[in-house]
Amino acid sequence: MGKVIAIANQKGGVGKTTTAINLSASLAEKGKKILTIDLDPQGNTTSGLGVEKSEQDNTIYELLLGECTVKECMVKTEYDNLSLLPSNVNLAGAEIELIDVKDSQYALKNEIDYVRDDFDYIIIDCPPSLSMLTVNAMTTADSVLVPIQCEFYALEGLSQLVHTIELVQERLKPDLEFEGVVFTMYDGRTNLSSQVVENVKNNLQTRIFDTIIPRNVRLAEAPSHGLPINAYDTKSAGAEAYRNLAKEIIG
Repeated sequence: MGKVIAIANQKGGVGKTTTAINLSASLAEKGKKILTIDLDPQGNTTSGLGVEKSEQDNTIYELLLGECTVKECMVKTEYDNLSLLPSNVNLAGAEIELIDVKDSQYALKNEIDYVRDDFDYIIIDCPPSLSMLTVNAMTTADSVLVPIQCEFYALEGLSQLVHTIELVQERLKPDLEFEGVVFTMYDGRTNLSSQVVENVKNNLQTRIFDTIIPRNVRLAEAPSHGLPINAYDTKSAGAEAYRNLAKEIIG
């Protein structure tokens, strides 16, 4: 049965989508069968994996509203072992439309249950908000992975996210786990980055991954070419970091 990992942090720009794309691609490179779910209306994970979001008839939006099946929504990417449930701007309307749906907080889970056994890992990219979409990701997931940017306000908002995870555990999914924290956009040349890492380690009683994702030009360029980093620049520091993170996830 596939393990489902939601990548969440309500702060924008912390590397959620970058992590969703490149962790998925690195796990697939290791021979694992991967399904990536783009649950963000911006659809950046979709385009970052080389899929044209405007050309998709069936997206995660249609899936959540019961207008297509999970198999009809699924797209094979050009990478071995990697499939995608794409997203586009239509998903922004799903929040309101899900209000009338019975047990709407389980809309995604009910669909993903049909294909869980077909994959080793299912990676969900959450929107940068603690919304109904994020709640759907958490009720579907086995665990939540939190990317934290190495900057001054790193811990701000994290307590809110932890509180949301606890609420979901309490009311909707008791066995939801905290996968851990991964540091992103680390700049070894500054004292600030290492201070943030120390600060989080001292304040968070949770797993912190050994892998730290560096601030890396090639990593930033890759999405504009519709490529994960291991396809765009396989020898870059960013590619190496995400391979190491994939190893830790598997290990």
